[in-house]
Amino acid sequence: MIVEQIIFTLISFAIFIYMFFIMIKNNDTSYTIILVLEAIGITLNFTEVLFNIKLNILFVIIKYVFAIIIPIGVMIIEKRNMKLFEILNITKAKIYIMLGDTKRAKKALLYILDKNPNNYNAHRLLAEIYEKEGGMRKAIDEYVQAIDLNKQDYDSYYKVANLLNQLNKKNEASEMLFNLLNKRPQMYEATILLGEILLENEMYKEAANIYQNALKYNPESFDLNYNLGIAYTMLNDFQSAKMFYEKSAEINSLVYNTKYSLAEIALIYKDLEEAKQRFLEAIEDDELSADCYYELSKIYLIKGDKDTALKYINIAIDIDSKKIVEKIKKDDIFIPIMAKISIPFNLENGQENSKKRLKEKEVKSKIHLEEMAAIARNLSYQDIKLLKKDIEGKQIKTNQQERYQKEIQD
Repeated sequence: MIVEQIIFTLISFAIFIYMFFIMIKNNDTSYTIILVLEAIGITLNFTEVLFNIKLNILFVIIKYVFAIIIPIGVMIIEKRNMKLFEILNITKAKIYIMLGDTKRAKKALLYILDKNPNNYNAHRLLAEIYEKEGGMRKAIDEYVQAIDLNKQDYDSYYKVANLLNQLNKKNEASEMLFNLLNKRPQMYEATILLGEILLENEMYKEAANIYQNALKYNPESFDLNYNLGIAYTMLNDFQSAKMFYEKSAEINSLVYNTKYSLAEIALIYKDLEEAKQRFLEAIEDDELSADCYYELSKIYLIKGDKDTALKYINIAIDIDSKKIVEKIKKDDIFIPIMAKISIPFNLENGQENSKKRLKEKEVKSKIHLEEMAAIARNLSYQDIKLLKKDIEGKQIKTNQQERYQKEIQD
């Protein structure tokens, strides 16, 4: 008992003096709380010695935790180049962020950076605060400094690219994302963002390559398969587009544009039955329903069923008269039933004010498929077969070349 108290007294006093010296040396009042806790632990020990009493187990634990364990823990942390004031202020900042008080959070973080400009955690948290507040340029500066301090911080690398993209600096964003994916090819968010930028810039082949590489890590991703469908559509590789649209439709059957796209591809290859079935499935989507009925009407005209064609075209006009009537006037396929089509005098009804869910890349792809289907309608079945074989041959050749290049690299 006496030996234990002597050892405790020596160790606790030595730690107390060390902590006091560090506080004076660093001119940091953050150590005051540690010194207070040590003083409480030492006081409990002196009480036990002076009054010759035995403390219960709870006070014994408090004595050791306050006077020895916590101070030693602080010493260990500081050996890893982490200062107490930094830890306390980082903790305060996180609490303020949780409470929504970003002003005090920034103050705590800036206090750290004023004393230690190389604190990674402070730069990273400050960047996140600026980003939430809409200060994108300040956020970029802080993320860049965080990356300089931690080269493995791929998430900050992505965030810089994302912010550059929001600032419409597409080239800088693309360059960063290419570099990031070279180091971290499995990073899904970077792939999606880079693919979007490439599609927006009509770099469809590059986008397809990026998505294909990402499929190795996320083969069941709807976005990757769907975007590959769009990329191959714009490259006129309709066989590949069909394959990826079918895969994306399996993953998420509620995205009806995949079915609409598959229907248009079926029209390109003159597979009227598949096209009809796909359009009937896509009718469920309010944004696509008018176009679906319009296309169904054309299918029945090709089949020679004028009554059904007339029924569907009138439904399409009821849904979106302005758009559908404009399309009818441009397509001579409706000449046989033009006199019977119910064209209203007022063409303002429709979906002009409804919420549009299709993105720009989807609209481009949709229009392209519709145009190609219109061209294919005037081709013979033999021409379509030759087109299909040509595309398949090119795909086989491309795959062989890719395998050959891979073998050389290996």
